[in-house]
Amino acid sequence: MQLIAATQNVDKLREIAQITSEFGMELIPMKELLGDLDIEENGSTCAENSLTKSETVCRLTGRPAIADDSGIMVDALGGAPGVMSARYAGVHGDEEANRRKILRELEGLPMEERTAHFVCVISYVHPDGTKIVAEGICPGRISFEELGDGGFGYDYIFIPEGYGETFAQLPREIKNTIGHRALALKKLREEFEAIYGKQEGDQDD
Repeated sequence: MQLIAATQNVDKLREIAQITSEFGMELIPMKELLGDLDIEENGSTCAENSLTKSETVCRLTGRPAIADDSGIMVDALGGAPGVMSARYAGVHGDEEANRRKILRELEGLPMEERTAHFVCVISYVHPDGTKIVAEGICPGRISFEELGDGGFGYDYIFIPEGYGETFAQLPREIKNTIGHRALALKKLREEFEAIYGKQEGDQDD
């Protein structure tokens, strides 16, 4: 099945495409159909923002759409940045500034007090009204400094539970298995197959 990916973020698009290709979904970037459309994300939760994007793209294209909204929640910061993750330092998409702000705010805290978790909500909307919303959560801790060169966003400062390296240091295959986006997409897959059955090219786990 072809889905319109409701994101302009090439890193997210690549990661989602890598995972969904394993269960028979082909993603088409929204940019190919809608150009540089900017969808306002003013929801109070990741679920609201994800649905806003998938519903908007589905309505504008008349085709099934999939969207992701994610955030990192740091316990010592009262759950911030949360839905503000992409613009935590004040400028939307300034990933380096966002990371620096978190490291600065956690300065001096020992590792045991640097607990955090990534949350991802994936939504699927079909023109016939079918909607699926799936959430994935990945617990971990915030590192003392930026480490690695294989990720994006907060990957450079997030150490997933059970590992000693950041997402940016770990092989992509690991993140695509244990990461918040991977877990949300796995749940989406389960609900999707309950409705439509397995898709051509779907690979068993």
